[in-house]
Amino acid sequence: MSDEVKDAGLVAMISSILGGNKRADPVAPPPLAEVPPIVPADPVEPAATSRSEFRSDAAKAESAPDAAAAAAEPAEPPAQIATTRDGKRLLPAEAIADLVLGELRKLDNFPSSGVSVTVYGYRHWNAMLTFAPFSTSFQNATRFRQAVPDLVFKLRRFVELEI
Repeated sequence: MSDEVKDAGLVAMISSILGGNKRADPVAPPPLAEVPPIVPADPVEPAATSRSEFRSDAAKAESAPDAAAAAAEPAEPPAQIATTRDGKRLLPAEAIADLVLGELRKLDNFPSSGVSVTVYGYRHWNAMLTFAPFSTSFQNATRFRQAVPDLVFKLRRFVELEI
């Protein structure tokens, strides 16, 4: 049995399960922007609230020189982002998944919750989208999944998976 016959049989079986002999219209993936992705910075830990924040305006005016001196000295140097010889940034899988999700959120009708991005592979890393039940329609999920290969191809030019 040839592959074409097997594929036709699988398509017929899936279409009968999903809604009779209705065939879904081919959906074109949405266009993606040509700008390089914005790499999220490490989140800064919010400072614990202290009683000095609740002082009166007069007390704040008196301690202004002390606050200026404290602000002049950085608490810790910014973390260096590792890069490859090609100039690509080395990021962990979670950071790349956040990048992919951030780029996909720019698309029309992308769900605000119920979407999971999994980054896998090594040199030629890839991404996979999974949707929670009822988070989006079947056609929108198909459209978003078709957009992922183009997005991954563009992100690979700027980002490398860190192991």
